[in-house]
Amino acid sequence: MRSIHNEKGLPRREYWQELVSQQEQSGLSVHAFCKQRDVTEASFYNWRKQLRNNTGVGFALVDAQGKADKPKAPVELVLASGDRVQIAPGVDAATLRMVIGVLRERS
Repeated sequence: MRSIHNEKGLPRREYWQELVSQQEQSGLSVHAFCKQRDVTEASFYNWRKQLRNNTGVGFALVDAQGKADKPKAPVELVLASGDRVQIAPGVDAATLRMVIGVLRERS
């Protein structure tokens, strides 16, 4: 597949990832953001949907140490949906794969 670059020299997918991220952080409505950036709302919504559908399960390490007053699992995944999954030491890898698979199907 040929990659089309924009004025910044980024491949199209990276360009739209950047735009979607900037809109989310801007506090502007999609309408106002698109008008300011001179892009169509239809293109913006289409790319945002494509990018969200292709991300699968996104997660970040939130707390690897747990607090003394509130016991936590050593690893906590925060999914793109906002759901949290705590993974205890010694969890079976097959079980973890199954849980992540179910979460992917749900999104």
